[in-house]
Amino acid sequence: MQALFHWVGYGLCHQLPERSLFAGGFQLPVCARDTGIYAGFALSMIVIALLERGRRPSEIPRPGLVVLGAIFLGTMVADGVSSYAGWRSTTNDLRLITGLLAGYALTLAVVPMLNGEMWRTLSRTRLLEGWRAGVWVLSLVPAFALLRWGLPWTGLLYPVLLTSAIVATFAVVNLIFVTLVPFFERRATHLRDAWPQVLIAVGVVILELAAAAALRVWFEGILIR
Repeated sequence: MQALFHWVGYGLCHQLPERSLFAGGFQLPVCARDTGIYAGFALSMIVIALLERGRRPSEIPRPGLVVLGAIFLGTMVADGVSSYAGWRSTTNDLRLITGLLAGYALTLAVVPMLNGEMWRTLSRTRLLEGWRAGVWVLSLVPAFALLRWGLPWTGLLYPVLLTSAIVATFAVVNLIFVTLVPFFERRATHLRDAWPQVLIAVGVVILELAAAAALRVWFEGILIR
């Protein structure tokens, strides 16, 4: 199992043990920051699905929430750049929380784009309108607690769930491009109608992970020479 987890994250992350989280003796597929990004994206998608139940908003959130999302992304960039530059030290907790913020922020753009291309009937409303925005932001607290203290107790389940989150993140982004194909554009009424698009998107994820791993092997081979 560890070999599988290692392969999934091999082309995506440096996978340094000292910058990664562990559960049940297994190192997670990607580092703490990337864990936050992928798990944050997946958790935010779940929260949005619950909050937007019965709606399919195709417009980006109000400017205030967009600015907040930009700040979320900026914290990750600031933490990563400043620590890699040697200006300050960081910790796995900071890497996890800033990655989580970034993962949440990405869904603010991805969800409206996906809704606008995938569904036959959708809502011309803004994502996370009104009270929903506040609940979405507050959900970051239990999300961090879950990733930092809750899931490590589940052992093997944590890397399995994170692997699923990685695949889901890439699949959702791929779905946007798949649904740009005229044959699939705005064809689905329910999620079950979109199984061909989803299947294609997941298949592309496997190719992407394999290509990323092969590229890393090639690049490391050049460095060794």
